[in-house]
Amino acid sequence: MWRAMVMGACLAIWTLAAQAEEQNVLNVYNWSHYIGQRTLQRFERETGIKVRYDVYDSNEILQGKLLTGRSGYDVVGPSMSFLGNQLAAGAFQSLDKSKLPNYRQLDPALLRQLAAADPGNRHAVPYLWGTSSVAIDEDRVRQALGGQPLPADALALLFDPAYAAKLSGCGIAMMISPSQVVVQALIYLGKDPALNRPEDLPAVAGLLRAARPHVRVFTSAPINDLVNGEVCVAMIYSGDAYIAARRASEAKSRRKIRYLLSSKGAELWMDTFAIPKDAPHPDNAHRFIDFMMRPEVMAEISNELFYPNAVPATRPLLERALTADRNLYPDAATMARLRSQGRVPPALQRERVRLFNQFKNNSYR
Repeated sequence: MWRAMVMGACLAIWTLAAQAEEQNVLNVYNWSHYIGQRTLQRFERETGIKVRYDVYDSNEILQGKLLTGRSGYDVVGPSMSFLGNQLAAGAFQSLDKSKLPNYRQLDPALLRQLAAADPGNRHAVPYLWGTSSVAIDEDRVRQALGGQPLPADALALLFDPAYAAKLSGCGIAMMISPSQVVVQALIYLGKDPALNRPEDLPAVAGLLRAARPHVRVFTSAPINDLVNGEVCVAMIYSGDAYIAARRASEAKSRRKIRYLLSSKGAELWMDTFAIPKDAPHPDNAHRFIDFMMRPEVMAEISNELFYPNAVPATRPLLERALTADRNLYPDAATMARLRSQGRVPPALQRERVRLFNQFKNNSYR
């Protein structure tokens, strides 16, 4: 009897300890290469909450995980362009802003933009934003082109066979994201990606088919491919291009990596934080999101990842060389050339994915 009581007490203590440990956990699902090197460690040290951090490389992957339900994640990072469809499917819970004292730090202008996808800003907060375009290993590209000058439309390096055929020898990388590839193709064709016109897709399909023989690799983040010389041209996010440039300048090769915006414009995007409907640790999720809105935390992330953030109070803390770069922090004239992808109807999104898979797998007849 006595032994049974002792064993029962020990089991109860162990169970309570295990439950407490499980409650002291946060499961985050976010883009790869998209948080500061010390950010999670700092959060864990301050809160005692252990972070389990997983990554994805496209909005389509995140959406598939969310819409099947029971993802097991507490915080996810959807792009604004996908947020509307996910909200319509009931993927996220409402934020408790009483648990977000740093919400007041957010840029009202970005909140107004985000409200187009999330009316009332009830479910998501803006995180980082940037553009998508083209990065080049400048010396190798100029060598491959011979005397041919770089085009004013940087996307021609990816989509115009007159350029791409010459560059295929040193390597072209495309993103592994259907939405990114299709949007870049639409911009190159002079079409507005926000209009979501199904009649634009045949031209996109033809463009991708003509470009396919010259593509060496599909990747979510061609940073290492550029630095190591595996490719000389890449479709890329703005921050990743600058990370590649920094690493290349520090490497023995001293490659000169440049980020180019097309004369026709580029995609302007915004990523957010949201809490899935069935998040197992919503209180911890709120603590994490609030932590991420602190100016000193967000400034460190922007300085490291080269992306502008949603907290205006970080501006004095940002490196001057970054904020002065119009490719990273666009001025009014540059902003006027940028294009945002609107909410894509599910049927059109499925057709975009089909076109991309045909392109990636080279399954043309």
